[in-house]
Amino acid sequence: MNIKEIILYSHSGQIRRVKFQVNGLNIITGRSSTGKSALSEIVEYCMGRSTFNIPEGPIRDKVSWYAVIFQFHNEQILIAKPTPAATASSCSKAMVRRGNDIKPPSFESLEQNSDDDTVVSLLSNKLGIPSHKTEVSSSHSRDSYKPNIKHTPFYLFQKQNLIANKDQLFYRQNESFIPQSIKDTLPILLGVTPEGKLELESKLRSLRRDLKIAEKRLAEKEQFDTQIDVRINGLLSEAKQVGILSNTYQPEDSNHAISTLENLMEWKPTPIPESNAQEIIILENELRELRKEKSELKETLRTTQSFLEKTAGFTNEAEEQYSRLQSINALPYNSEGKWQWPFAPENLNLETPIAEALLNELVSLEEELKTVAGEKPNLDEYIVGLEEKLQELNQTVRSKEEELASAISANEAIAQMDNLNAAAARTIGRISLFLENYNPVDDKSDLIRNIENIQQKIDTIESEIGTDNSEDRLTSILSIISSRLDKYVKDLDAEFSEYTFRFDFKNLTVVVDRPDRPVPMQKTGGASNHLAYHIGALLAIHHFSSKNNRPIPSFLFLDQPTQVYFPSEQVYSSASGSIEETERDSDINRVRKLFEILYRFVTNECPSFQIIVTEHANLRDEWFQNSMVEKPWINPPALVPNEWESLQ
Repeated sequence: MNIKEIILYSHSGQIRRVKFQVNGLNIITGRSSTGKSALSEIVEYCMGRSTFNIPEGPIRDKVSWYAVIFQFHNEQILIAKPTPAATASSCSKAMVRRGNDIKPPSFESLEQNSDDDTVVSLLSNKLGIPSHKTEVSSSHSRDSYKPNIKHTPFYLFQKQNLIANKDQLFYRQNESFIPQSIKDTLPILLGVTPEGKLELESKLRSLRRDLKIAEKRLAEKEQFDTQIDVRINGLLSEAKQVGILSNTYQPEDSNHAISTLENLMEWKPTPIPESNAQEIIILENELRELRKEKSELKETLRTTQSFLEKTAGFTNEAEEQYSRLQSINALPYNSEGKWQWPFAPENLNLETPIAEALLNELVSLEEELKTVAGEKPNLDEYIVGLEEKLQELNQTVRSKEEELASAISANEAIAQMDNLNAAAARTIGRISLFLENYNPVDDKSDLIRNIENIQQKIDTIESEIGTDNSEDRLTSILSIISSRLDKYVKDLDAEFSEYTFRFDFKNLTVVVDRPDRPVPMQKTGGASNHLAYHIGALLAIHHFSSKNNRPIPSFLFLDQPTQVYFPSEQVYSSASGSIEETERDSDINRVRKLFEILYRFVTNECPSFQIIVTEHANLRDEWFQNSMVEKPWINPPALVPNEWESLQ
């Protein structure tokens, strides 16, 4: 796994690409604050780390997306991640693309189609990180776990404040739990855990499970044999209760009882008629409509009878009024024989309004009385018709209620038959289970032999696991790494070169083996010595990994390693990637030797490896100039174009 390209996107869609040689030495040099150190943070961010450690300033403010194209043997994978929100310090959303020759996607096509967990799983699988879990003693509180790509950055990045640190050899080694994580996972990454151990442990778990099952069967057999007569009698009694065996049945002996139980296995459930639930629903609906019609008819009858009663009262009142007005006709007539209003002068004012009104009222009452008298027979006949229809409807309702009651009763009988069948089926099931486990022949010896065979296999596998030589293999690998480390440290002219240097895995440091006493890295002096230990240890680990095809990414980021060869940090910081300044202000011979060692490592020793160095120094050597990714970054921020607009 190498780095082909780092890509940045502005908020308006502009793209900045930094391309690398997939195999070989890559150098980026220039002034301070140009963004060189942010490159390693971008790579780690796109390897599935959610924490966003890219420095505040133009890089964060002007960039909306970060992307890295990782090169594998037969595939390229692009991982892109957005800048977290202004108040956020992490982001787990990502975009993943895979292909043989990936081009930077357009700004418009960037989308969050994945997350960090998927990125970690994908890159881990592509690297081929073993699925072995870490070795954790049962006396320890921490859990065993499977290593993944998150356990490789310790060997991939050497930041500016780490590369010459005497107290810390690996990246993030000063964080809680990280040293133990390195000790747990590095042996697996280096191939210490035997390939067949996981398979043996899986077989062992399976055999132990089989042993428990066999022992349980033996215990059940022993219990079964002691309770067989009781169980037979219980099943026969239960069969009688559910009606599939005569209550008068009595077995002659055990064999007869077993034979009876076997015959009961031929029982078939009683055929059950189809449920009439739908018919009940129809009857209930019909009955509901009939009762509604009956209620409406009763209301019509009541209203009609009430109307008839009110009509009778009106007739009585009208007749009395008519009688009173009829007396008007008894008043005197005038000399001409016409009716005379008694209070008017003779033959005068005969048509006064009062007289006219009284006479008209008399005529109206007479007409109304005739009408009421004519309608009464019709109302009586209508009421009789309503009463007859109500009587017929009552009879229909009673008939429908009886039909519904019969249907419900039949449905309950069907349910009872179903319950009996279900009870009988449960009994048959228990009889079947009994007969399956029943064996008149004593087969306990077979069960015991099976248990003994499984136990013998368990003992054999436990013996194989017990003879695991993982510790010896780890010691051997550490010895190989230490031998290579010793060579690199001496090539860099570190102090104590007359002695042997080794990698102390227990304490995660480099130790000088002096005859009188070992000297750990933190007790040695000189930043150039500490740089040599760091470079030597990392190159040695990657040399072993590369030569033995181990699943550690094939790249190494070194941030400003030559700072130790300048007279002061201030002088180094003021260097601008100029050849002249490098030759004037640094120990040029040691600067050149360091880069020669790095160049030789990627060209001769591990040709498939990639080293990326971010620097202030610059050399005029042709191989150095050919290794430069871009011209020296002079004007900050060179990584991010100045014309890009900030989101602020």
